[in-house]
Amino acid sequence: MTILNFGSINVDLVYALARMPQPGETLSAHSFQKFLGGKGVNQSVAIAASGGHVRHVGAVGPDGDWALARIAALGVATDHIARVEQATGHAIIFVDEQAENMIVIQGGANQALSLEQIDAALATAVPGDWVLLQNETNLTIEIVQKAKAAGLKVAYSPAPFDAEKALAVLDLVDLLAVNQYEAGELRAARRALGHTAPVDATLLVTLGSEGAELVSGDGRNLRQAAFKVTPVDTTGAGDTFLGAFLAHYTQNPDRAKTALRYAAAAAALQVQSHGAAVAIPAKQKVEAFLAERVGAG
Repeated sequence: MTILNFGSINVDLVYALARMPQPGETLSAHSFQKFLGGKGVNQSVAIAASGGHVRHVGAVGPDGDWALARIAALGVATDHIARVEQATGHAIIFVDEQAENMIVIQGGANQALSLEQIDAALATAVPGDWVLLQNETNLTIEIVQKAKAAGLKVAYSPAPFDAEKALAVLDLVDLLAVNQYEAGELRAARRALGHTAPVDATLLVTLGSEGAELVSGDGRNLRQAAFKVTPVDTTGAGDTFLGAFLAHYTQNPDRAKTALRYAAAAAALQVQSHGAAVAIPAKQKVEAFLAERVGAG
């Protein structure tokens, strides 16, 4: 089972602060670090690190050598990553002493996917494979439509949240992954249009320090508590959870509870290191963590 991830690639510029700045305020950062990031590539790295088979479909600019080298070093193939004229996407990230973050992204090359690139990637898939995508790239609706026409399953993370995009593809999605905020925004958008019927897609809601919840289309509900750890940087935690979950869930949906528990452990380990993609733990480390925490979470 292969996951084709049509996802963003960013260079993360991370500034450590004592606290977040107020409007109009200037603060000095304690430190600065440069990491590979982007919701898409974070999720691809998490899938690969968790033992899943992933092909990342994205784009970088003329300045993309640094990002491509790090993507390959983290175990993700780069053969479906295009070179375009726009600069590689980047994110400016503030992290405070409570490990909370604020993020501003500039899409750059992530907004330059082409229909030809999408078609070429989808041609490598077979029915039953999965497509994963987020809202940090262009052509979201077209990707979902083409994926379903090809007989593929679709997992969609509508972040940054865009109600118009989310509602346009909701009926075609097999797995919808949202955080608490996005779930509330989606409910509000559907209510505004008079949509009251339950969503058919399986719904994965990440709840931060409270864990996660998986609600299937038939109303079955699974809850996974978060493991208690001391975080140092929560950037990429949700992406780690989703990628780790999909690596297991797409192989065997009947073992969703096991997939949730593994994902919670992966995210717990990831937030204990700085950075996004580079902090995602390998499968062996997650399994060792779970062995130590039998009965926890």
